[in-house]
Amino acid sequence: MINQVFIIGRTTKEPEFRQTQNGVSVATFTIACDRNFKNAQGEKETDFFNIVCWRGLAETVGRYLGKGRLVAISGRLQNRSYEAKDGTKRYITEIVASEVQFLDRAKDAEQQQSLWEEVEIDDSELPF
Repeated sequence: MINQVFIIGRTTKEPEFRQTQNGVSVATFTIACDRNFKNAQGEKETDFFNIVCWRGLAETVGRYLGKGRLVAISGRLQNRSYEAKDGTKRYITEIVASEVQFLDRAKDAEQQQSLWEEVEIDDSELPF
């Protein structure tokens, strides 16, 4: 049997990072993916996917991933259910990530890079 998912999209908000009672790191976030076709009104529709990361990957995501970042996710699809506070049974489908690849640079890093590129140094001012 095969349960493998590969998806590329943009994060919709900052990831939520926490630890379980046993100290295991977990990060959750949502990505948005546009469909490749337009609906009857001529607009592209967007799907939203819940992503879950565990342990070291969760720590990396919690530290470096932010809203609006373009990421590639590979992992597996998982269904689970729980009982809500009002007593109803709720179902969730999510992607449990085994790998998260950052496909763009963080905006702060881009701004820092552009600042470095704009600086001009006169060789006569160097002490060596």
